Amino acid sequence: MIKNSMKAKLNNKEVVLGAFVSTPSPSTVEMLGWLGMDYVVIDCEHSVTDYETAENMVRAADLTGITPIVRAGLNLQQNIQRYLDAGVQGVLIPLVNNAEDAKRVVESCKYPPLGKRGLFSTSRTGKYGITPIIDHVKTSNDEIFVAVQIETLEGIKNQDSIIATEGVDSVFLGPGDLSSVLGVHGQVTHEKVRNTMESMIPKIIASGKIPGTLVADGDQAKYWNERGINFLIGGANKFLLNGSKQFIDDVKSKTKS
Repeated sequence: MIKNSMKAKLNNKEVVLGAFVSTPSPSTVEMLGWLGMDYVVIDCEHSVTDYETAENMVRAADLTGITPIVRAGLNLQQNIQRYLDAGVQGVLIPLVNNAEDAKRVVESCKYPPLGKRGLFSTSRTGKYGITPIIDHVKTSNDEIFVAVQIETLEGIKNQDSIIATEGVDSVFLGPGDLSSVLGVHGQVTHEKVRNTMESMIPKIIASGKIPGTLVADGDQAKYWNERGINFLIGGANKFLLNGSKQFIDDVKSKTKS
């Protein structure tokens, strides 16, 4: 398994910037890598990306030296470990509502005795069996980045036990879904959303874990970074939309029909 550069930077208290990739496109991952992103999150919760395409997106990340993470749609061991066997270096699991959910994520990601991940001796992440099993197990347990998302009312209620779960590296606060459950759909900068998130950040940091969140621009990134968040992510679809709109508006304003 390749060393997880994103995890190393976060453990060194550096800011890391990544992107959700919600289209089944290895080329998009590759472009983001060459642009200088620290990591990508291959979104398999809100997209049609299948396992084979996800594996090729991991290859694109490996090519450019950035960390591939997957957001798996189901918190099931059989689901999560398929992505791990394909070579993702971390998982971001949505809709974690309680400590049992969080523990299940850890168990799916870690080999015994730290978890229950099944051993497949010829997986891609183990170089198809070339890497000695004992080395592969140790490296995987050390390098896999385990992140859980709090984004529901139940998750907010059970935040303390989720945050305290052993083996979790990061607690990711999803502002979009939090805005929905707090009754302010899409208003991610609303005081209800910000107050809820800000109340959790000190607890996450005090537990030795890494808080993360989604940002839309530099101002949002600055706001959350000043409050202790170094794990920041944007959306590749937003990058495309914003850049395309800027280009269209610019050209139309300077040309005549």
